[in-house]
Order: sequence, then structure tokens, then C-alpha cells
Amino acid sequence: MSARLPAPCPPRWWLLLSLLLLGAAPGPRRGAAFYLPGLAPVNFCEDEKKSDECKAEIELFVNRLDSVESVLPYEYTAFDFCQASEGKRPSENLGQVLFGERIEPSPYKFTFKKEETCKLVCTKTYHTEKAEDKQKLEFLKKSMLLNYQHHWIVDNMPVTWCYDVEDGQRFCNPGFPIGCYITDKGHAKDACVINSEFHERDTFYIFNHVDIKIYYHVVETGSMGARLVAAKLEPKSFKHTHIDKPDCSGPPMDISNKASGEIKVAYTYSISFEEEKNIRWASRWDYILESMPHTHIQWFSIMNSLVIVLFLSGMVAMIMLRTLHKDIARYNQMDSTEDAQEEFGWKLVHGDIFRPPRKGMLLSVFLGSGTQILIMTFVTLFFACLGFLSPANRGALMTCAVVLWVLLGTPAGYVAARFYKSFGGEKWKTNVLLTSFLCPGIVFADFFIMNLILWGEGSSAAIPFGTLVAILALWFCISVPLTFIGAYFGFKKNAIEHPVRTNQIPRQIPEQSFYTKPLPGIIMGGILPFGCIFIQLFFILNSIWSHQMYYMFGFLFLVFIILVITCSEATILLCYFHLCAEDYHWQWRSFLTSGFTAVYFLIYAIHYFFSKLQITGTASTILYFGYTMIMVLIFFLFTGTIGFFACFWFVTKIYSVVKVD
Repeated sequence: MSARLPAPCPPRWWLLLSLLLLGAAPGPRRGAAFYLPGLAPVNFCEDEKKSDECKAEIELFVNRLDSVESVLPYEYTAFDFCQASEGKRPSENLGQVLFGERIEPSPYKFTFKKEETCKLVCTKTYHTEKAEDKQKLEFLKKSMLLNYQHHWIVDNMPVTWCYDVEDGQRFCNPGFPIGCYITDKGHAKDACVINSEFHERDTFYIFNHVDIKIYYHVVETGSMGARLVAAKLEPKSFKHTHIDKPDCSGPPMDISNKASGEIKVAYTYSISFEEEKNIRWASRWDYILESMPHTHIQWFSIMNSLVIVLFLSGMVAMIMLRTLHKDIARYNQMDSTEDAQEEFGWKLVHGDIFRPPRKGMLLSVFLGSGTQILIMTFVTLFFACLGFLSPANRGALMTCAVVLWVLLGTPAGYVAARFYKSFGGEKWKTNVLLTSFLCPGIVFADFFIMNLILWGEGSSAAIPFGTLVAILALWFCISVPLTFIGAYFGFKKNAIEHPVRTNQIPRQIPEQSFYTKPLPGIIMGGILPFGCIFIQLFFILNSIWSHQMYYMFGFLFLVFIILVITCSEATILLCYFHLCAEDYHWQWRSFLTSGFTAVYFLIYAIHYFFSKLQITGTASTILYFGYTMIMVLIFFLFTGTIGFFACFWFVTKIYSVVKVD
């Protein structure tokens, strides 16, 4: 099987440290954190008539099907599988809809502790001469070729397929394939390696049978019944000889690429129950997370990267403080400006340092949007660390981020208005309109184009028209008015007071050396911040494009703090060098220096696409880069704003403590 290999378990003391960094609260084990906020356990018993506290029927829900070889997920109903005759579809939150999750009832119904063997669910018949049947069959074949995976849910838990990989490790996949394909040269693709009977060339093998085992833990105190702690399955393929009375024996269910005539596929399942005394309900996600490729490597490598970045940050801070302290002390002791001119440069530009930048309107708008994103990211990660946005709480992360972005229109309008006013701008109406519509408009336009492609492909990730209207309503009816309110207060306040006056005639900037020119400084400025995030970036991209769970929010929050510090210090350091070279154009340069980290993000995303992903097809490629551009823009505004604020604080501070004649 093509699966990433988990490494040996880390020692117990390291798991304890991991527990803290994962944002987990105290509990029996790490997974306990997932259930602290508002997810109540469900009790099951053999006869629900005996008690109102438990139920006998276990419902299995099906989610969208996806593939690592395609960005296009599809609803379960898009395939010709057995469909539920009735059943209430669970309501989805905004985050689930945006991520393309479509949870539906399934025809698989179980009763607690009632075991079944080779039970028939339904039979699908295809006549290859009929156009409709041929189309359904071709879609099924294409999905098997691209290794599309089922995602089933029992009691809000993913039904996992656990199998052995190299080094004696066991990997638990929260999905299982529709089927697999043997090429015309006899090469077994994907899951076909698990069975030696899959050997016919140019043939598809469909997994039409599943052996499901449900593990439960009996409630010891208080309420009656048992709680489900795991659901595992093993996909199998059988060409049932007696379809009316299947016995789950015989050769595998093969569909030749050149098959013609009538093809019958019978879908069956077996279910068994087993008591598990060692796993409690609160820690039932542990076995999945411990087998994930996240949980080993990265404990040490992330810590190493953080230690290196902290060390570099300390060096930068120490150099800055010592050099600046000497500069200020010498400036304040000097009697003549001639002496100062001979030795140092940054005091000489005091009359131009707060000169309004070119394109001040655009810069203020970027700062407003960047502030909105910065606060949104901080609050979202904080809640994620507390366990509110765990994998068990589906779609919560995206919902939280969108709602926060909408509600944070006021700080965006306020910051944009304050800085635009300090830049001497007077077109306040244009400023507030651009703050409300420019950056969100670019993101929405990109998102809408991607959605049109998804609509065209019939993917479940296509946002329904009603949801698009709801997003627009949130934007226009809540975010925009809040931005106007923020801008009103921003313009009403007096302009930001600078510690030094600006001269009427701009000072001429001397010839700059190579490393103090704008472009080399901007390119160098993004390297250090990118260095502290690229390991986490790998996991984040994995969770988005390789459909792996992301739950290391404690580490991510730590990396976020380190990123803010590193962006600030790298920008301040380069700003200091430019001021010493008597170049006072610091506003745009500070924004672009740390904002250039986004360019490295883009380069890394391109490298990740070609080296790590197996995505094929034009539509999937366009979607990957379309969504990547949204992430790059958001990251550019976010890091650029950090750099500008750090530099603004630094410049204000140094010119307020030095004596100016």
C-alpha cells in the first residue's frame, strides 16, 4: 500500500510535552481534549425499550468521496452505490459546506450487538449497450483509476481501515477505496496490492463487501449502556455466485475494461461487535491520530526549528538593542550636526522619516485588511488550542474563521482610516470603500471562478447558490457596515502625532550600495520568517490536499507567535540598515519585506504540487493553484501588516528618544 510510514512511538515524557503543545486539556489521554467542548456521548444498548437513556439502532452516515489524485470531491449519491430509502440528512455548518463535505444517510443500518454475516444491501445491474448504464459504469471505473475513497461515519467517528505497512507499523486510514485497477502490463495500482487474486490485466476490482467491527466500552457508572470507541472495516471483493443468497466466497468481483453484456454487482456487509475495556470514550480518537504520519517525525524537528528561530531572534534583538543604545547615546552627546553626519546616517533623515509614502491609499487599505486577518488568525488558533475546533467538531475551524472575519470589519476600517489620515489623505469615501471591497473582492472573485469550475465538473465541493448568497449577505450586510463604523471612528480621531516634524523639501537620497537597495532587502527579509513555518506548512498542505487530519494547533499557535516575532525583527533590522544609509522610504519597504514571505510560500506550494502530490487533470491543477493564490494573498497581507506595524513602532520609538535641533 502507498502510505506514509509512522515511526516508533515517542517516549512517555515527550508525549506529555506534546499533550501541552497540542492544546489538549487534562484527561485520561491526549484525545480527551477533543471532547471537552460540547460533544455529548451517545449510549447504546441491546433493547432501547428498557431505558430512555440509550438507543439500539446504530446509524452509518456516508460523506463525500475524495482522492489524492484529484481536487474534485463527489457526493455519495453521484455514484451508483446502494442508496438509503429514507433517513434524515444531518445539517451541515458553513465550514463543512465550504470544504465540500456532504454527509448523507446510508442504507447500512445496524442494531447494537446484533451480528450479521454477508448481508445483502442491494444489487446493481449494468447493461453495457445502454448509454445510461455505460455512463454510470465508466464513472465508477474512472473513480477506481483515480483511487477515490469512501468516508463513512458511525457515532461521529470515522470508520477506519487499518492495515500493516513497512517496519511493522499499522496505519489507520479514515477512508477506504471504491476499488482498484490492474494495468494492461499487469502492474497492481493502489489497493490492488493487498490481494494476490487481483491479477487479471486491464481489469478493475470493486470492493463490494465490507467486514465491519465495532468496538464498545461499557459505561461503568451513572447511565446505562455502552459507548462506541472505534469502528474498523476491511474492504473485500467477491463475485457472489448466488446473488440472492450471498455467502461471501469465490473469486473477486472483477470488471474488465473491455467487458460487455450484463454486469451484476452485489453489495454486502458483515458486522461484529467486540468489547474494548482499555479505550475510554474520551480518548477514542487516539488510535487514528497515533497512526497518522504527523505524530512522530515532527515533535523533534519542529522543536529544533523553533529553537533555531528563537536563537536567531535573540541575536537580532541583542544586536539591535546594543547598536541602537550606542547610537542614541552618541547622538545626544554630540554638539554639531557635522560630527553626526560623519559617523551616522539615521538621525539625518529625521525631517523626512514621516513623509507620506507614494500610493498611501493602497497601503492603508492593505493594512486594514491585514489587521482583520491578523486578529482573525490569532483568535481562531486560540480557540483551536482550547479544543473547540478539533477534527471531531466537523467544519468548526472554517466556520469560526469566516464568522470572525465578518465581525472584524470594524478594526479593518479603523486602522485603514487612521493611517490614511496620517498619510495626509482626504478621499475618505474611496478609502473606506476600498477597505470593504478590494481584498475581499479579489478573494471572492477567485473563489467564484473556482466554484464555476467545480459546478462544471459536478463536484460536491461546489458551493450551492444559497450558500453563496448567504456569504454575500454576511459580507455586504455585516462586514461592510462594520467597516464603515470603524472608518468613521478612525477619521474622527486626530491624526497620529509623530515625534518629529516633516520638512517641506524632501531630502535627496544618496547612492545606495547593493544590499541597501529595496529589492535585495525585500528578498532577504522573507527568508527567516519562512524558515520558521515551512515544516508546519507541509502538514497544513497535507491536511488540505492529501485529506489528512490536522490537529496540532498547539504547535501551530507557537509557530504563529514565532512568525510574528521573526517578521517583526527581520523587518526592523533591515529598516535600521536602510535608515543608516539615509533612505527614508520605509513604509512600503517594511510591508513588502515581511510580505515577501508569501512569495516563498507560493514557491513552496509549487514545489509541493510537483514533488508530493499525484494530482492529474486540468481542472484539478487549476483548482489547486486557484486556491493557493487565495492563501498566498491572505498570507501576504497578514505578514506585511506585521512588518509595517513593527517598523512603525521602531521608527516612532527611536526618533522620540533622540534630541533633534
